Formats: sequence, C-alpha cells, structure tokens
Amino acid sequence: MSMKTLVVYLMSGPETPELAAAAVAGGADVVELGFPFSDPLADGPVIRRAAERALGQGMRTRACLDCLARTRELLPETPLVPMTYAALLEAYGWDRFARDAQSAGAASLIVADLPVDVRPELRRVQLVAPTSTDERLRIAAEHTDGWLYLVALTGTTGARADASPALAGLAGRARAVTDVPLYAGFGISTPEQAQAAAELTDGIVVGSRPVEVAEEGPEALQQYVRTLRDAVDSVVAV
Repeated sequence: MSMKTLVVYLMSGPETPELAAAAVAGGADVVELGFPFSDPLADGPVIRRAAERALGQGMRTRACLDCLARTRELLPETPLVPMTYAALLEAYGWDRFARDAQSAGAASLIVADLPVDVRPELRRVQLVAPTSTDERLRIAAEHTDGWLYLVALTGTTGARADASPALAGLAGRARAVTDVPLYAGFGISTPEQAQAAAELTDGIVVGSRPVEVAEEGPEALQQYVRTLRDAVDSVVAV
C-alpha cells in the first residue's frame, strides 16, 4: 500500500518558513511556495489577497528565494516547490532563476502560465486541465518533472462546495497516456474533497484554504493539515 501525497501551498512571506514547518508537522509531504505576482491569471480571491499582502511586505523574487532558503533550513528533507509566473522569471533571468532556486533548496518548479513547449529546457512540473487534449496530456507528461499537476477545474483557484466533476475524466485520460504520478489541485479545501480527489489520483494539492488558515498562525495550520492528512490516508492506494 502506497501513501497518497499531500502538497500544501503557502504564499511566501516573512512568517512562511515557520508556517511551512507547521504544515509538515501536520502531515504535508511537499510544500509549494507561491511567489506573489501582481497579475495572477489563475489565482482566486484568497491567493490574490495574500499576494497583495506579500508584495506590500516587500516579497519580490529575491526575497522569495531567501524565504525558500530559510524554509529549507527548517525542513531539510521536505521537497519545496516554488510556484511562480513567466513574467517574474523573464524579469529575473530564466537561467539565473533556475540556478538560484536550486541553490536555495527548490526540489522542482511550477510556472503557472508557461506552456509546455515554451522554454522546454527549464525543468518544471507541468500543468494540464480538463480542456487539455490527449496529445497535450502526453507531451506534458513526457516533459514534467516528477509529477503531473491536474488542474481539477476550469477557472481560478479557490474553495468550492464539491470536488470537481471534471477530475475523474481528466485523471482517466492522463492515466491512459502516462505512468507519472498525478496530483490534483484547484478547488480542494475540505477533508471530504481531499478524500474524493485522492481516490482518483496519486496525490492532492491544497492552496486557498491553507493560505486562509495560515493567517490564524502555525498551530491552526498544523491542525487543518492534519485533517487533510487523515482524509487522504483513509484512501487505500492500489
């Protein structure tokens, strides 16, 4: 029996290293560190507000890389994955960013708005959506770094009432073309949604709700992540 992977997203900020440690104490396997961006296409209101707050705290790309390095010091074993945008990497320098992120402790990278066929030399986790063609799924799976990110719904991030009805179809189509691990994200916030998504995939990514709970401090975040961990662990992997 293999365990399902739990990925928790947090926005980079001064208190993020301690929050990340709390998320891992609660059962997170991987921490995604958002780099705030002023025009985030896919982000819903919670992450947008968190990004605005982080930018107000001076969290530019260099500060975010320093946050990553501090988080790595607290969590030497946990995979840390920056989530960023093409415009930020363009401004910072693509090769410089890849180098600096790796030296700061990044296990991989997510560039939310970078198509698979652009900058193929940049090793990153690829994203696919319910609108992706089978050919697109296959190409993304071939080029992805470690796992394939299934965007469970069309639209922005944010908590939803139910798990996405599109996820089953997307997971099935992706499974037909690749053996890489499939992790589902977007619209997962409750233990029930986490369990439903984990039944269809190898892992889940939870973003908006942890960012909200993190405002209440590390202890609240640890307790919330523990509810997700318990829900995900209730799914027996085949």
